[in-house]
Amino acid sequence: MLVIKKYAAIDIGSNAIRLLIANIIEEKGKPVKFKKSSLVRVPIRLGADVFLKGKISSANKERMLDSMEAFKLLMKSHKVEKYKACATSAMREASNGEKFAEEVLIKTNIRIDIIGGEEEAAIIAATDLHSYIDENKTYLYVDVGGGSTEFTVIHNAKSVVSRSFKIGTVRLLNDIVKKETWNELEEWIKENTSQYDKIDVIGSGGNINKIFKISGKALGKPLTYFYLTSYYNMLQSYSYEERITELDLNQDRADVIIPATRIYLSAMKWSGAKDIYVPKIGLADGIIKSIYYDTVSSNTQ
Repeated sequence: MLVIKKYAAIDIGSNAIRLLIANIIEEKGKPVKFKKSSLVRVPIRLGADVFLKGKISSANKERMLDSMEAFKLLMKSHKVEKYKACATSAMREASNGEKFAEEVLIKTNIRIDIIGGEEEAAIIAATDLHSYIDENKTYLYVDVGGGSTEFTVIHNAKSVVSRSFKIGTVRLLNDIVKKETWNELEEWIKENTSQYDKIDVIGSGGNINKIFKISGKALGKPLTYFYLTSYYNMLQSYSYEERITELDLNQDRADVIIPATRIYLSAMKWSGAKDIYVPKIGLADGIIKSIYYDTVSSNTQ
């Protein structure tokens, strides 16, 4: 007998907010399947407010409320049974973050959980990577966001250690990442990967997904450090406007793609990785699986 459930994940990031609706397919005697049904992304860029001024602006609050109302209607139309909305770096650092989450609940009936960096890393690490990785290898999982980047060392298909660093694309664009933070990240990566003979990087986030798509590589095949370095140098040779008009990047992608690539390259360099795999999974996928396996609280629609 086939049972299909619909769950949703709302990822409220520093650069964009996303609604992922997934089908959970249960068939007797077979492993459960998670299949993406719909993905909506709105580039609100809350981090541009918070990291510079310490709070979410009135204009972005209005955009958020409109988006949450739209997400609520989409979940209703899709007949979503359960959902979870997680807010990350920008909302947890905003002085009005908690108060605004209460306002969203009152006006849209969507409950937002503002999660810490370590919890974010744990949810991302909960994503089902077995179909993408070799269980006998070691990986450094790197999920780049607008406000923070989550790192997880995976050895023999198990998470060994995770950490969140306040290095993100929106922070880097606004030049508010201290050199000490970069040094701390370098030290952490080297300390936690040096004992392994060989390590590969797994990259997640919209920017690496875009680079992977442009590369034309088949899913499951890695990008090399050489390729990513060449692409990074090429990006820097174009102006912001040229990246939009000539490289056909969206305006909210054309600026953050450079700092994002810098983070991935740094992770590869410090871990000694020559390849980066791009399975196209992230926080929203982790939320869906965490709801299903009941490792996080969820809400009914």
